[in-house]
Amino acid sequence: MTDGGPARGDAAVRSGPGRVLVAVYGVFALAATSRAGVQIATKFAEAPLAYLLSAFAAVVYIVLTLALARGSRRVALVACAIELAGVLIVGTLSLADPAAFPHATVWSRYGSGYGFVPLVLPVIGLFWLIRHRKPAS
Repeated sequence: MTDGGPARGDAAVRSGPGRVLVAVYGVFALAATSRAGVQIATKFAEAPLAYLLSAFAAVVYIVLTLALARGSRRVALVACAIELAGVLIVGTLSLADPAAFPHATVWSRYGSGYGFVPLVLPVIGLFWLIRHRKPAS
């Protein structure tokens, strides 16, 4: 299949350590969505940029969880790349201009509020997806 959907070889992404990756992304999707929802509902005016970035991170984690669980390799690769870029960009900006981020996001300070897992997770995800790519036909 060329649409990035389930195909031969993609089952490896959903098995063994790939299942752990799906579970971790699922936990992050739930945590980021809950956090962003509460922040936006209760104190959006205090730090709209930070809370919108948290919501964006939540969407990325949801997409990644579903893509990995369904074996949609292409979508998962793109989402992992977006996640890594987001962590690096937001992390750098939050250190360079702390006043712009008065409240933390999932990706602030490279995910330090989450034990730097948001920085490490896309690297692991990209490694896993690339290592378990479909054999050439």
